[in-house]
Amino acid sequence: MSVVALFSLFALLLLIGAPIAIALGASTFLSLVIFTPISPIEISSMIFEKIDSYSLMAIPMFILAGSLLSKGSSARRIIDFAQSIVGHLPGGLPMAAIFASIIFAAVSGSSPATVVAIGSIMFGAIEQAGYPKRYAIGTVSTAGSLGILIPPSIVMIVYGVTAEESIGKLFMAGVIPGIMIGIFMMLVTYVGARRLGFTRTEPEAWGVRLKKMGEASWALMTIVIVIGGIYGGIFTPTEAAAVAAVWAFFVSMFIYRDIAWRNLYTIFLEAAKTSAMIMFIIANAMLFAHFLTLENVPQMITQALTDAHVGPMMFLLLVNILLFFAGDFMEPSAIIMIMVPLLLPVARSLGIDPIHFGIIMTINMELGMITPPVGLNLFVTSGITGVSLKDVIVYSLPWSMAILVGLLLVTYVPQISLWLPNLMYGG
Repeated sequence: MSVVALFSLFALLLLIGAPIAIALGASTFLSLVIFTPISPIEISSMIFEKIDSYSLMAIPMFILAGSLLSKGSSARRIIDFAQSIVGHLPGGLPMAAIFASIIFAAVSGSSPATVVAIGSIMFGAIEQAGYPKRYAIGTVSTAGSLGILIPPSIVMIVYGVTAEESIGKLFMAGVIPGIMIGIFMMLVTYVGARRLGFTRTEPEAWGVRLKKMGEASWALMTIVIVIGGIYGGIFTPTEAAAVAAVWAFFVSMFIYRDIAWRNLYTIFLEAAKTSAMIMFIIANAMLFAHFLTLENVPQMITQALTDAHVGPMMFLLLVNILLFFAGDFMEPSAIIMIMVPLLLPVARSLGIDPIHFGIIMTINMELGMITPPVGLNLFVTSGITGVSLKDVIVYSLPWSMAILVGLLLVTYVPQISLWLPNLMYGG
């Protein structure tokens, strides 16, 4: 009865247009007050206890680092480098947008930031080069979603905290799937461009390529600092986030000199607002998950699936379907916080590696970023380009299919995600 009341109230609040964080918090607060002896004062204390986590401190730092780099010329330099590598191929310019998105995702850790930084430069350039509008829209709106798969990733941090798994391992586990899906997107672009009659052009000289790589190297060093520092045992993921923020500040202010001192207030304020929004969602989602745990919902789900003799392959298929629909309506951090306590115990009982399971969930969150009605990247793309949301959805479909193929491969070939963390950490 209590769980039915919780989900009914949660659904009702969503239907009347309440923000996801409010819907989570209000439905859980009322359910706890009505169905448990926990007092309102205890509930307020629980909210603060839930987000009192050292690992969660990495989120505002990575957001700040991404904001600093996206506001300056780092994105332009990364695009120039990407274009020098693949720009001569059929579909080279939209492929360069995908390549640049992969790199910038590894720098910023944010999907919307990647869409804004790369898309604001590349949308017009792709159209001016003679490509159909769908290429400009589809490539960047979907490739930007790699920001939550390629490390550093805020979604992976949230999963690591919720599942109590190594964030460093999760970061490493996202590298190969992220690159693989990026390559799939490039193949879709290449094949489509060949059909449209685009041909190969003369590649840039290696001297020019090296020069452009050198110009982008200060921004690219963010990746080396974060991944190398974590893997080398120099600092934790949270410390890596702080170092990344300081490095991004140093590069933007003193190396590239593309951010004025007067702009810092706006940049820091935007990063603070984004961080507060995400942390508020996380706090309420954790409270929601806590209530489900009190009511033994995870145990009931595990027992039901065990009694139904559901095997690992069928379970993962059901998880993908569930997460796909959840991603259509909810924000990734909230989905992770709610679903992990429910699904991870079942996954563990079926022998599914928690790191592998985390990557499956993250790729599903990618799809959620580009599927209606709540796909954030769709709204960001529509806002930047002025194209209707309906058209953005249609234009993104071919590249969305590339992500879906990648999801199926990662789901049923665990070593795609586990090989690198096992190599680096042992396993």
